[in-house]
Amino acid sequence: MSTPAESAAVAHAGVQARTLRVLVVSQAVGAVGVTIGVATASLLARDISGSDAQAGLAQTFQVLGTALAAYLLARLMGRRGRRVGLVTGYLAGATGAALCVAAGVVGSMAVLLTGAVLLGSTTAVNNGSRYAATDLAPEETRGRALSLVVWATTIGAVAGPNLTGVGATLARRLGIPELTGGFAIGAVVLVVAAVWVAVLLRPDPLLLAQAAAGATAEARSGRSWSRFTDALRAQPALGAAIVGMACAHAAMVTVMIMTPLHMEHGGAHLHVIGFVISVHVLGMFAFSPLMGMAADRFGRAQVLRAGGVVLLVALALCGLAPQGSSWQIFAGLFLLGLGWSAATVAASTIIADLTPVAARTDVQGTSDMAMSLTAAGGGALAGVIVAWLGYPALAAFAGLLALTVVVSGQAARHAGTTRLVVTPPG
Repeated sequence: MSTPAESAAVAHAGVQARTLRVLVVSQAVGAVGVTIGVATASLLARDISGSDAQAGLAQTFQVLGTALAAYLLARLMGRRGRRVGLVTGYLAGATGAALCVAAGVVGSMAVLLTGAVLLGSTTAVNNGSRYAATDLAPEETRGRALSLVVWATTIGAVAGPNLTGVGATLARRLGIPELTGGFAIGAVVLVVAAVWVAVLLRPDPLLLAQAAAGATAEARSGRSWSRFTDALRAQPALGAAIVGMACAHAAMVTVMIMTPLHMEHGGAHLHVIGFVISVHVLGMFAFSPLMGMAADRFGRAQVLRAGGVVLLVALALCGLAPQGSSWQIFAGLFLLGLGWSAATVAASTIIADLTPVAARTDVQGTSDMAMSLTAAGGGALAGVIVAWLGYPALAAFAGLLALTVVVSGQAARHAGTTRLVVTPPG
């Protein structure tokens, strides 16, 4: 006869399996909505503003929106669970995509940036989904559970930029600017993702985890910020993981958002630009299960450090890439995504490992906010650096961020608060 603890473990395993299935589909669908405009966002901002220096503003404001949404949605999840938070984020993102279409029609930079802020909610939802995959996961498979949801993004994220041409065709038929067609498609698919999660993410994995730990929303004490700082003091490796994740994301975003402009200046066609972004996104997500298995097997800190090294190689290639289409830009953007994947999966797993249930959404939301704010700062500088000094200088700037990722991985290892090797079961 099984004990109550054993029965609860079996029940949680069933919910965990269902949760992963639901999140895999929502990530795939939602990723189309957030990435379909990546290849054209900087070009649309350039056309509306009439300035290359402002080309990166749309992506920068989207990252700022991600930062704000990460914090607000995490607080909502802490009180109401993952399902309510994820649905709210998807619907906000759909509204933002619709506003981006309207901005192109009326030629308003203010409307575009407002839409970009709301569209950033979708990225915050995708980030929150990776943590939702770990709410009921055992420690020895936590990296794989998290990385599986990250991997699911591949399906939509690779398809999204390649729908650029479809979006342009749709835009012509609808009589709206060509660069807004992708956002129109994105608005529809984000509503689909919201409905999917609202209907099927039951029971809620976070609410179950909180109840099992006696850490319901009513039982949690103190303010969100105090719970975050208390967790950092208790587990020094958390700080290193947050810094490493933030710098890896900033290095990736800073270079990625200006690559379409760098290629266009060399005469690259929009379809080629979209394909390069797809290759980059492939590197970001397709190999994440390998990163998760490596983090579970060899240690989170080691994989974080390795991700920083890959980012350095990628940025060296990008810095050497001529304008237009070249093998250096294809290889550099792919490795930029691969290094981001390793660093993000490893750092996120450290955060999931070391955060108590009562402070889970506080730490996760604040760390994602820090990640997005760091990337927003880099994105804000990206257009100015390219306009004044050129794309190679931008790659060199991002290289400093990648070096910080390497240092953060080493610091997390020396902190000694996260397991260096997690032996797989069996």
